Amino acid sequence: MPYFRLSGFYFFHFGSLAALAPFWGPYLLERGFAATAIGALMAILMGSKVVAPNLFGLIADHSGRRMPLVQVGSLLAPLFFTGVFVADSFWLMAVVMAIFTSFWNATLPLMESVTFNHLGTQVSRYASVRVWGSIGFILVVAAVGWWQEQGGTAVVPLAVLMMYLGMLTASLTIPDCDPLRARLAGRIPGNRQPVAAGQADERSLRVILRRPEVLLFLLTCLLMQSSHGAYYVFYSIHLEAQGFSSGAVGQLWALGVACEVLLFLRMRWLLERVGARRLVLASLALALLRWVLIGLWADQLALVIAAQVLHAFTFGAFHASAIHLTHHYFPGRTQGRGQALYNSLSFGVGGASGSLLSGLLWDSVGATASFLVAASIAGLGLLIAFIGVDRQRHY
Repeated sequence: MPYFRLSGFYFFHFGSLAALAPFWGPYLLERGFAATAIGALMAILMGSKVVAPNLFGLIADHSGRRMPLVQVGSLLAPLFFTGVFVADSFWLMAVVMAIFTSFWNATLPLMESVTFNHLGTQVSRYASVRVWGSIGFILVVAAVGWWQEQGGTAVVPLAVLMMYLGMLTASLTIPDCDPLRARLAGRIPGNRQPVAAGQADERSLRVILRRPEVLLFLLTCLLMQSSHGAYYVFYSIHLEAQGFSSGAVGQLWALGVACEVLLFLRMRWLLERVGARRLVLASLALALLRWVLIGLWADQLALVIAAQVLHAFTFGAFHASAIHLTHHYFPGRTQGRGQALYNSLSFGVGGASGSLLSGLLWDSVGATASFLVAASIAGLGLLIAFIGVDRQRHY
């Protein structure tokens, strides 16, 4: 398994997210965009995960080739990103963001499939590869926070471009891995019973999506990411309004992901001992608590820190468990489309709807109400997950 090459891609991919998520909202605010416009632009960032990953996933599943598509996306993302330097209106910025984020977002689901194919039967080692994405996020968010204090918000797009170029370089070093070749041992990763090679490939995506537990699982993921909308769009702006500096905001983002890293180090043990279902339920319950803390007590440093510690579960444990379940629900040649569907519905539709909703609420009802609405969305996701997500088996 090309461990360090796979890890390098995750490092730069999530490093670019670290330069975008915490600082893009303040960057757009500094350039004169209103809260509603910022919410809409951030919704584009999330919404581009709906079409592009599914299109790339469809091509990959039919061709059996994933890495060439990852490399194309990794090349075109920084190329079109340069348009943000000249975009001087909402609509021009919207077009530029729609294009570069489409190519950027199309790469990750394919890399998830490539990573799992390289892992073979050792699916529980996924967290040890993915953890480098979290490490990249921590280092970059801290560095950009410091850099922004020195040079202002103009440094933000430069940092994003640097990360995109690193992602492109990493993608050129990773070998492809066909899912059928990865399963020659006659065992589907994540499944407990040996099966004949190719047996799972006979299940069509349409048949899989008729299963109620799969639909409820995808709806749960959508609601979880929708509840993160106010956090990803306005958390940094919210904290700065409470008197936090850009450096302190960056450190708080880094703290959340550092806790996520510590959890990833024990994720294999948690999945084997606790099970993905219980981790999903716990993560949703803690998300509800987290948004209440941020909404009501953002001026209390101790509670803000406590809320950031919960990021280990609301993103780390939930995402690792969801990826684990997705890999189980969508075997064989449905892998690419399955991972793309998970990403597009949760981070795409869920993230975009949450961003739009928070943008509409922020100016009209304020920060507190926006985060309490986010908490109620997480609560709804918890109810749906309890009713139908993987009740019979634990993976």
